[in-house]
Amino acid sequence: MKKLSDKKLFLLDMDGTLYLGNDLFPETPLFLAKIREKGGRALYLTNNSSKSKKTYVEKLRKMGIDADEDDFVTSVEATVDRLKREQPGRRFYVCGTASLKEELIRAGLNVTDEYSPDVEGLLCGYDTELTYKKLDDCCRLLTLKKDLPFYATNPDWVCPTEYGYVPDCGSVCEMLFRATGRRPVFIGKPQPDMIFSALRKTGARPEEALLVGDRLYTDIASALNAGVDAAFVLSGEGTPEDIEKTGIVPTFTFRNVGELAERMSK
Repeated sequence: MKKLSDKKLFLLDMDGTLYLGNDLFPETPLFLAKIREKGGRALYLTNNSSKSKKTYVEKLRKMGIDADEDDFVTSVEATVDRLKREQPGRRFYVCGTASLKEELIRAGLNVTDEYSPDVEGLLCGYDTELTYKKLDDCCRLLTLKKDLPFYATNPDWVCPTEYGYVPDCGSVCEMLFRATGRRPVFIGKPQPDMIFSALRKTGARPEEALLVGDRLYTDIASALNAGVDAAFVLSGEGTPEDIEKTGIVPTFTFRNVGELAERMSK
């Protein structure tokens, strides 16, 4: 394990780590400035498949954070890579937002949002446009086609908001499991794919990277699975008690990114 002062690549979760909903944490500008001051690189990692990179760029810029699309690594990218590798050419029903479907189509995948007997796979994302018809379509596919390939962009149970939490992709997939007995292959964090992609993109070595996130079972677990140090911040979903409950032990634990910024120069 290297000291914080030696880290060069910072892999940052966003919601619950840098902001909550549409409210930027007051410590975030100082933290990002500290990264720039030490000549580091920040990349934003997100499991949220409901929004495009362009949407995230616009959101961060409205909060006063300068970013472009090359600064993001998403579960959608990891999903595209996995499906092209494991299910080339298959037609997938997508239970997700219009933005997710558009990204998949741009990446060259064969997808639909209409039930049809010729569908060859099912992909679920964090769907802020979820309808009961989509749930019914998913159940029909999973029940009538027992060997249908079933994937999900991320396993998160909830997505944080300024007032609390709302169901995320993992919760919807749990509903589908209760109805059909089928569980998906989850992509995104805690799988290490996004971290490996970030390391390739920047040329950084694993020991030079630090993942910063507020969830043990996705953020911190992905870092451990990739052999990268992890800083657990208590500004979002996770609590110190979760460490003992889950057995997932971060390299560092901080109240927020402001405390992490203070420690980076020591």
